[in-house]
Amino acid sequence: MDPPKQAVPVISDGNTTDDTERQGPSENEKAVDTSPPLNQSISSWKWYSICVGLYLTAVLYGLDTSIAADVQGPVLESLGEIEKLSWVGIGFPMGSVATILLLGSLYGSFEIKWLYLASIILFEVGSAVCGAAPSMNAMIVGRVVAGVGGAGMYLGCLHYIAVFTSLKERALYNALVGLCWGTGCILGPVVGGAFASSGATWRWSFYINLVLAAVTAPVYILWFPRHNPQPTTPAREKLAAVDWVGAVLNAATFTLFMVVLAYAGTAWDWSSGGSIGLWVAFGFSLVSYAVQQAFCIFTTEQNRLFPVQFLKRRTMLLLYFTTASASASLFVTVYYVPLFFQFTENDSAIKAAVRLLPFITLNVSFTMVSGALLPVFGYYMPWYLPSGALMLIGGALMFVVKPTTSVGAIYGYEILIAVGSGLAAQLAYAIAPAKAKANETSAAIGFINVAQLGSIAIALAISGSIYQNLGLRYLRDALREFDYSQADLKSALAGAKSVILTHSDAHVRELAIGAIVKTISSLYGLVIAAAALTLVSAVLMRRERLQLEVAAG
Repeated sequence: MDPPKQAVPVISDGNTTDDTERQGPSENEKAVDTSPPLNQSISSWKWYSICVGLYLTAVLYGLDTSIAADVQGPVLESLGEIEKLSWVGIGFPMGSVATILLLGSLYGSFEIKWLYLASIILFEVGSAVCGAAPSMNAMIVGRVVAGVGGAGMYLGCLHYIAVFTSLKERALYNALVGLCWGTGCILGPVVGGAFASSGATWRWSFYINLVLAAVTAPVYILWFPRHNPQPTTPAREKLAAVDWVGAVLNAATFTLFMVVLAYAGTAWDWSSGGSIGLWVAFGFSLVSYAVQQAFCIFTTEQNRLFPVQFLKRRTMLLLYFTTASASASLFVTVYYVPLFFQFTENDSAIKAAVRLLPFITLNVSFTMVSGALLPVFGYYMPWYLPSGALMLIGGALMFVVKPTTSVGAIYGYEILIAVGSGLAAQLAYAIAPAKAKANETSAAIGFINVAQLGSIAIALAISGSIYQNLGLRYLRDALREFDYSQADLKSALAGAKSVILTHSDAHVRELAIGAIVKTISSLYGLVIAAAALTLVSAVLMRRERLQLEVAAG
């Protein structure tokens, strides 16, 4: 989930005591770029078609970010292996966060058209693998590949806008990217639920990407302009400058962390050799990555992948925490509210997805509102206080829900989380570049990208692990007097058509649903923790005013 910044930073008022943060612009930074934008050399109808192509990729990126929220049950029925089910949601953001820093580095050096087209192809290949998946392992591979391609599409979209539009109109084009992503995110659960409930089956939730890409393929291939940011530098020299060691360690660290969270306690016991080995491998990879980036081993300070310097700056760290918290709160709710209604109200996949629409719509709306009003008031710290408070209240109320809690009450609790997470979701994309030094703008955006995408993957991995481990324990305790196998318990936990939920008496179903709802409500402990982190971060933020310029209301 990764919409662009909604404001263009111009100047910080310098009200800060940390000399490693930006103190104010130089005279060159204050100057406005008056050179004509490159899109003026492109005919109007061709530029409009190019924009349609760009915004379609933003819609597809948003769609695939949330589409898995409502197809997990049907996927499990088809492919089995409940211990791997969480990867249907985890795989996509994990693929993105594992590669987005590398892709950003490549876009800064190589021909953007070929990178963009390669990303689209990779995304479509991943979607095709998901749609045709004969097993859960194939589904996982497809989701990861699609996530890598999706990150490349998103970055390519932003680079095209940055290169071919003027500074004045750029914020408008970026805001439209955010709007298109939000539209895709809203439609994701509905599209997934609609296909899962129809004769087309859940597989067309992924195949639809191929149809849309095929229709617009001529636009991408024939009309998209080329741009090489370093035309005089040989390709070999560009490749040598890339921090490949950092890229491998970055991908390995995130991947191992996701794997250990997904499998420890489910596929393997916590004390098993497999779990311990994964934790050791993750720790070694993390330490190696940290040392390699900190001391610029096999790279230079200018080319290293991760902006280590931001870890020494209070404001940048706090923006990282608040962005990660908002994204984690959003996606825990998006993935488990439909499951709650499928159990308690016996909803179909499409009906459960429709119930989620108010939540996502309000979240996206308040994301746009906060982004539009931030430049008007300038002060950023006050936005995070109500954000944390609303998420905390909503998360605490969802933490105590029961099967008998009314639908209206659930909607109300959701709204609190939706508004709270929406207020803080995208602000850092405008604030971080304003607080960074002049030559660190791209690094600042990448830093916040990692916070946002990384928190989605980590939150889904942790919540999936808790759901399977704690849910199995609660179900086993609730149904101890009945002779159900471990496979039956796992099947019921996934919402599949298990013996427990379809061929048992009302008392057994009531006990099982009570245990599952107790499990789902416990996941909102993550939202409570994220909200508390947002509130603490808000209190520690500077009471300063930034001057930000926007080109669109």
